[in-house]
Amino acid sequence: MARILTGIQSSGRPHLGNILGAIQPAIELSRDPQNESFFFIADLHSLITIKEGSQREEYIRAIAATWLAFGFDTDRNVFWRQSRVQEHTELAWYLSCFTPFPMLANAHSFKEKSERLSDVNAGLFTYPVLQAADILLYDANIVPVGKDQKQHLEMTRDIASALNRQVGKEVLVLPESRIDEKLMVIPGLDGQKMSKSYHNYIDIFLPEKDLRKVVMKIVSDSTPLEEPKNPDTDITYQLYSLLATEAEVAQMRQNYQNGGYGYGHAKQALYELFMESFEEPRRIYNYYMENPGELERKLEEGEEKARQIARNTISRVRQALGFGS
Repeated sequence: MARILTGIQSSGRPHLGNILGAIQPAIELSRDPQNESFFFIADLHSLITIKEGSQREEYIRAIAATWLAFGFDTDRNVFWRQSRVQEHTELAWYLSCFTPFPMLANAHSFKEKSERLSDVNAGLFTYPVLQAADILLYDANIVPVGKDQKQHLEMTRDIASALNRQVGKEVLVLPESRIDEKLMVIPGLDGQKMSKSYHNYIDIFLPEKDLRKVVMKIVSDSTPLEEPKNPDTDITYQLYSLLATEAEVAQMRQNYQNGGYGYGHAKQALYELFMESFEEPRRIYNYYMENPGELERKLEEGEEKARQIARNTISRVRQALGFGS
């Protein structure tokens, strides 16, 4: 059985791009009886940028509710908050002592901001070490990553290999990355990749009127209503195509090409598709957000399971490094 590990940082409410590009594929992977999935909320990592505790707590609840809303089975798998398992930070310290400075200096997460060092805190610099601890703590076999995270997975393997060589045995399991070349890049309101940092995202859990307002903000060109339009260059059509049936997509394409069909019509159709496609996830999400005690119970159950595994790993590492078990 393969152990698969995925973490999502609590830096905001999940948006449509997160759901279609990461959450739903990960949950589908977890349904394979040959896999054992470990999904965690990386709330310690979020402290790098989010300093307000109440905001972080809100995001944690929203992320947890989203995973549950889309059907993640917390009984069969493990789901927890990183900060509630103290072994993450303990292992991160051990690993930091096997991590060369140049490795961290060359990490993409640091180099992108290295020209403005006043904006860089030590947490950002050592981010890859804590990420390595997150993975190695649970003897993960497979870590699904995007292309932008491949470097961090390679660093994790290098750090673990250095510790294993030092103690002369395989104390830490070396994980393999899984990069989905077919992973969807979801366009945002302006056509760029949907991202909170670009402020171009769609939050499908908004109240109905607010969600419709956001959909109506999708950028479109100035082609008059009566003229034919090119569906392949239109953001609304691209988003519609991700969720609609083949017949529905074909009909909308025909509407564009026939003329007499405005972008407002297409946006209304997209909004209605969102409401239909996500009716049940929206209901479940709202239930958990309105019943935080139920959400807390799910997380605490997962955290107890995570601790048992984490303690075993830490015991091996302590003993190998001469700190006792």
